[in-house]
Amino acid sequence: MARSFSLADYLNAPRKTRADEPAYAVRPDGPLIWAHATDRAHAGALRQLADRLRAHVPDLSLLLTNRDDLQPDATDRGPHEIAVPVPDNTADAAEIFLEHWSPDFAIWTTGALRPALIDCASRKDIPLALVDADEAMLTRPGWRWLPDFQSKVFDKFDFILTRDMQTHRYLERLSLKTVDVQMGGRLFDGAIHLPHNESDREELATLLLGRPVWLAAHVTAGETPVALEAHRDITRFAHRALVIVSPANEPEAERCLTAIRASGFHHLRWSDGDLPDEATQVILADVPGELGLWYRIAPIAFMGSSLEPRGPGSDPNEPAAHGSAILHGPGTGRFSQTYARYTEAGAARRVNSARGLADAVKRLIPPHQSAVMAHAAWEVASRGASLTDRIVERVLDKLETRARP
Repeated sequence: MARSFSLADYLNAPRKTRADEPAYAVRPDGPLIWAHATDRAHAGALRQLADRLRAHVPDLSLLLTNRDDLQPDATDRGPHEIAVPVPDNTADAAEIFLEHWSPDFAIWTTGALRPALIDCASRKDIPLALVDADEAMLTRPGWRWLPDFQSKVFDKFDFILTRDMQTHRYLERLSLKTVDVQMGGRLFDGAIHLPHNESDREELATLLLGRPVWLAAHVTAGETPVALEAHRDITRFAHRALVIVSPANEPEAERCLTAIRASGFHHLRWSDGDLPDEATQVILADVPGELGLWYRIAPIAFMGSSLEPRGPGSDPNEPAAHGSAILHGPGTGRFSQTYARYTEAGAARRVNSARGLADAVKRLIPPHQSAVMAHAAWEVASRGASLTDRIVERVLDKLETRARP
């Protein structure tokens, strides 16, 4: 009988490699986290994880690898992100990749492991984590012929967080020797808490007490007339209603203002320093970085950049973190799976037109109606945030240890 292969045999087995070394970009200075996403949902969660880490380590960069067919558009990438395809599962490709990027920490999601990369990272003393480990993704049919193969691969991780108890029991049966295995749950992108000025919040809450308020966030100039048409319908139902229009970006603000002026609504421009009175029907929230204030003021949020079917969408984790019910159009872009989770939980609703938006807002104006959706949204966002917090803490500990002389 032919002998069974070992892990070393597997790694040294001849297989096809790339003809040329990849033309990688220059490695950025400072700490670099390499994270591998097995699907688009995990890519979003890993971006958010990097954002959370950057709050503690401002010069941190993210190197994100995906399957070749899941490479993000340039518009999806953050300013501190580099996205490249995952290298071939060969010792040579792993050596070239890790020698060039020299990451300070590596995070792998779900499974679909590449032993050559994992072995090479371990030999280079790069801390490794496997999160959202899923039994269905951890094995391949041919691996059953390799004695102790899986145990040797998994033992190269510093810690593993499993998706469910079934996966946890599966790893326990492998009798791993060095890796710390804990239950973690699914890795989702979660709550995003945005800063705000508390004195402004208190003053506005007092001025707007008892008035129905809703927010149109991240809206484009093309969406602003739709939001205003919906608001006109809403004011027939609730004459004291007020809408806060927050443009998608600074260049859109002037065009949004033009649409608001053309509508004939009593309005104010927040950057002018004015405060709303009883006659104010529209606030143009055109000061960058203040969405945290408006989410806290409005119990209902329509997430713009979404009315076009191919629109980029905007992140529903923002309103979910601040107690807002979520409305959105058909264009959810890279947030599609995130919206699907909120919709399944009863925390988000899709609208397709001014009429649909108006009807949805009117249904949610009674506080008990919007509160039910907001609570459901908070529960979904909190589930994602709690696991992210655990991972952030573990990664920061490792980065601090590596930084010591």
